[in-house]
Amino acid sequence: MNKIYLIMPGEISYRLSKMVETAVKGLDIYLVNDPSNIPDLRNRKIVFALQLDDLGYNILAFQIMSRLFKRGKDALHGSSAVMIIDSPNDLYTKGVAQDIIFKANLMGCRFPGHPLVEAIEDLKNLRTWQKQLDLSLHEISMDLCKELRKNFINDNPKVIVNPRILVLHASSHKTSNTLMLWNMIKEHLGKCTIEEYHVENGTIVDCKGCSFTACMHYSKRKSCFYGGIITKEILPAIERADALMWICPNYNDALSAKLAAVINRMTVLYRRTKFYNKTLFGVIVSGNSGSDSVAKQLIGALNINKSFRLPPYFSIMAIANDPGEIMKTEDIEKKAKEFAENIISEIKA
Repeated sequence: MNKIYLIMPGEISYRLSKMVETAVKGLDIYLVNDPSNIPDLRNRKIVFALQLDDLGYNILAFQIMSRLFKRGKDALHGSSAVMIIDSPNDLYTKGVAQDIIFKANLMGCRFPGHPLVEAIEDLKNLRTWQKQLDLSLHEISMDLCKELRKNFINDNPKVIVNPRILVLHASSHKTSNTLMLWNMIKEHLGKCTIEEYHVENGTIVDCKGCSFTACMHYSKRKSCFYGGIITKEILPAIERADALMWICPNYNDALSAKLAAVINRMTVLYRRTKFYNKTLFGVIVSGNSGSDSVAKQLIGALNINKSFRLPPYFSIMAIANDPGEIMKTEDIEKKAKEFAENIISEIKA
């Protein structure tokens, strides 16, 4: 296997050192720990190993990201990465992971599904695993690092010819700038099979939060406690799809409630099948700012938690407020065409 570039700046805990040791054992490692001496990281396999302080910072790590970004949007082109993060308290691991993944993705880096192993104070985040495994929390953390290593080494997806794309939105066709942008993109996806669902008011109920046992019961029956359009149409469409396209107007720096409900209800499908071979894309339009907040929400929910593959440049983001304003955005048709080309080249399994 090619060399692994281990980005691990600053002092690290004993716990993180053992997790990293397990994840990269026997591999050819090139350590990157100094912002002033960063090698060419294009077309590389990268492991981010970050030790956070009490406020969730790793200053050297963000200096490394800043130095990389100054090299241009292709600074990580062709690379793939995973991540191990250790925090001394209960906070920050997911937020930092979303931020690093988002920034690396802007520079052309892809991430396999479930790219993160995290450790918080006393490994409390791993207690749910003990409901299924007769292991100590430390042993579970080591097993997760081994699984991360295996998935990362074996991750070599190939382009899917004539892919099937599922498009989910909850917007008005007449006024939505986000849908208008999607329609521009769709014009350049002639070789794809596209299935669109409008998640309308009254058609979906949010997740009830069933117990694991109850959720598994419904999952085995390809159903859900609430049933409805989500189990009859949307979940089967997700199973059929090679890629999911989320059409996301920015609502208070977050996904719309209906799209968030779809993600929550996907858990019953996730219980019986993982999504490693499904690719995640987003079209995000904000009235003023905050598109990155929505993009990070998609990354956290679907790449980190639900195992969707995150391709390079997974989202197209724009600013438009009044209905139809997106059509006046500078170079928007060119950007839509380039995004469509990226979609076709990055739907892989």
